[in-house]
Amino acid sequence: MLGSDDLIADAVGLLRPKTVVEPALHVGGSWAVRFEPFPHVKLGVIVRGGCWLVMEGHDPVLLEEGDFYLLGNPPRYVLAGDLDADPVPADSLWSSGAERETVVGSGAVEAHVCGGHFSFDDANAGILIDLLPTLVHVRANDPRGALLAHLSELLVAEVESSAVGRSLVLDHLAQILFVHMLRAHADRDAHPAGWLGALKQDGVGTALRAMHADLGHRWTVAELAALSHMSRSAFASTFKAQVGSTPLDYLIQWRMSLARDALRRDTRSIAELAAATGYESESAFSTAFRRVVGSSPKQFRDAVRKA
Repeated sequence: MLGSDDLIADAVGLLRPKTVVEPALHVGGSWAVRFEPFPHVKLGVIVRGGCWLVMEGHDPVLLEEGDFYLLGNPPRYVLAGDLDADPVPADSLWSSGAERETVVGSGAVEAHVCGGHFSFDDANAGILIDLLPTLVHVRANDPRGALLAHLSELLVAEVESSAVGRSLVLDHLAQILFVHMLRAHADRDAHPAGWLGALKQDGVGTALRAMHADLGHRWTVAELAALSHMSRSAFASTFKAQVGSTPLDYLIQWRMSLARDALRRDTRSIAELAAATGYESESAFSTAFRRVVGSSPKQFRDAVRKA
């Protein structure tokens, strides 16, 4: 069976994030670092001191010691101790060969910033990127702050370490921080976008979890409405308003995303995928796949093998 009833785990697993933990910034005096637009997700923590986060088209945000930030598809932005300082391009710092840390500015070190980024599978990146605001800011005094602080201590220790297994530990710690930031966003935003927000609702959230737990079931709107304790029409309209598509369109898109991923990794035959995603025959599955993806499952798999 494909999928589970944990949508965040499903989404992160499907996106196959590639994690890069950047060298830590140790900064002092009059300093500023400019980062170019990034199509996926940036993540950071202010380990010591504080700084300004200035994104194009947005007001400056003061980040204080212990604060975490997550940026979804950010435009060009600057981290700065001095809003009037001339920014140094981050790319030039990383290209200088620094592996664990880099120093910016002059005088005594006044702030320490640790961060990195996630790149996702482009074909499925919208599943998550489209749900995120440009900035998720979790302050040190947030209820989640203590837990995040423990994770950041581990992250900083690994960034500065040369121990064996460092890259593996960094990758997993960064992904754990990412999931906690997603949870923080879902908990704090009254109306998060898409399925992330719908999970907070007992009705539509129940239906979403049921679909994800058993993608091979031939779901009907009536069945899903009954699980949600809503009338068929009320469920259909509420689902579309919260998730952005009809229940069955959402289900088809998710099934095809998982099928595309399985074909790319060549882990299942086309017949196995047809059964796992609820189609009576390989032909019916292929028709649905072609309608969503634009090619047959065989053509898609063959193209991946040749790439």
